[in-house]
Amino acid sequence: MELTGAEIVCESLLKEGVEVIFGLPGGAVLPFYGALSGYPQLRHILVRHEQAAAMAADGYARATGKVGVCTATSGPGATNLATGIAGAMMDSVPMVAITGQVPRPAIGRDSFQETDITGITLPITKHNMLVLNVEDVAPAVKEAFHIARTGRPGPVLLDIPKDVLVGERWPFIWPDKVNLPGYNPPGEADAVQVSQACELINQAQRPVILAGHGILISHAYAELKELAEKAQIPVITTLLGIGSFPTGHLLHAGMPGMHGMAYASLAIDNADLLISLGMRFDDRVTGRLSDFAPNAKVVHVDVDPSEFHKNVRATVPVLGELKQVLGQMLPQVERKTHLDWLQHIDTLRAEHPSLHIRQTDELLPQYVLRQLSDITEGNAIIVTGVGQHQMWAAQHYAYKEPNTLLTSGGLGAMGFEVPAALGAKVGRPDKAVWSIAGDGGFQMTMCDLATAVENNIDVKFAILNNGTLGMVRQWQDFFYDKDYFATVYSGNPDFIKLAEAYGIPGIRVTDKTQVATSIRQAMATPGPVVLDFIVKQDEQVYPMIPAGESVNEMMEEPIPQRVM
Repeated sequence: MELTGAEIVCESLLKEGVEVIFGLPGGAVLPFYGALSGYPQLRHILVRHEQAAAMAADGYARATGKVGVCTATSGPGATNLATGIAGAMMDSVPMVAITGQVPRPAIGRDSFQETDITGITLPITKHNMLVLNVEDVAPAVKEAFHIARTGRPGPVLLDIPKDVLVGERWPFIWPDKVNLPGYNPPGEADAVQVSQACELINQAQRPVILAGHGILISHAYAELKELAEKAQIPVITTLLGIGSFPTGHLLHAGMPGMHGMAYASLAIDNADLLISLGMRFDDRVTGRLSDFAPNAKVVHVDVDPSEFHKNVRATVPVLGELKQVLGQMLPQVERKTHLDWLQHIDTLRAEHPSLHIRQTDELLPQYVLRQLSDITEGNAIIVTGVGQHQMWAAQHYAYKEPNTLLTSGGLGAMGFEVPAALGAKVGRPDKAVWSIAGDGGFQMTMCDLATAVENNIDVKFAILNNGTLGMVRQWQDFFYDKDYFATVYSGNPDFIKLAEAYGIPGIRVTDKTQVATSIRQAMATPGPVVLDFIVKQDEQVYPMIPAGESVNEMMEEPIPQRVM
């Protein structure tokens, strides 16, 4: 059977098990949409901005573990995907983006809506391809999905000219295997590396496990838990590693870094061994590198060799797929107790109560997140953008399951929370999904409330509304002599009226006593709901390690305001 290039794309997507595509049509990609209308098995969700298509595909991928798929037309459609693609690249999220391109004879002629999207996205994709022949379409799709999901996952872009989609027909032949010479993601680690790593673990007196996003990607939750319990090692989870280890576990020791729990950062500072699993030593974790974990040796396990020694020099680097590597290590790790070390961390926790919320009648954003955690019993998927609300969500929500905090980590993209929550709910209709936003980030992608309504996507949108770009204002407060230039909003819309304009119920909360009732009301309401929490404007995120500083310069909430 001979098909058009567009039909071959659709058939190939079905072969890859794709169920959902997030996109927005346009001229160059219209032949694909013409074919897509004949494939009801492929659910297409029409977004209102291409950035939302990429971010929704990202949220879908993180929530399900499947490859997220998005599509856009050439030129501005393709460039609008770039922010979402960059976020997926930095956070190692499997994604395939399909863009239309101007016809082959028009390429390179500054044609209408022409951009070199493969050139533009070269630094922010794991791989990309300009598919110039119809016979190459099916192999390209198979390669794209294989590359996106294997090894260290990431986004792959396929740019297909319009005439390849609609012109010549070609027999659809699905390749038996991919032909990618030189692409061979690691599996098991070298036995010598594993042995050396286990020797350091068995000798350590003050070990700490740093669990990153790699635990979630490799589904190594059971192995991580077994390692921690067998050797009685405290587990600190990075922002993207939250959910890889139960927050209620006795060995869980919080999140480290700039806005992590003080006791977690101090434990790293006091440790004699860091067992770093699938994490990349981001600057928000390490602070000033010369002062990071000064007394610790480092075992670094990762599937990507480029991460070794990039920021922190590893004593023993272990290259391999994390779940397999932990399986190799567990028999060699001795059963241990580290009672003195664990008691020391408990003392740090008592002396630096980073998660206590002070008693006040004011509506604090931390209180909102704590109430949400208690009422949902930690069983919802929480999706955030970047800023103060992101840090409070990481600190005050008790995550019980993997892949239940979805956030823009490396890129730190405001506006991620609305579309990524839509993608997460589409992928996990069985889970309650909450989008947590600041009023600044919400306004970047709030147009996709229409997508929620049109597709009846049951996401609850909670806005922590302080009338300001909160985290930027906090930096101005601490480091720029309180020069609040361009951070205070005076033209915010009425978010309740906005919700009603989209046909969505809206709930405004101005008093602490209304928080629990409003959350329960939203949960009891079918379909999307917008909650506008009018929170204290000048509330700060504590602790804070200033950028480029060390744990010794940590700023904690003033003692009179703490609940001891």
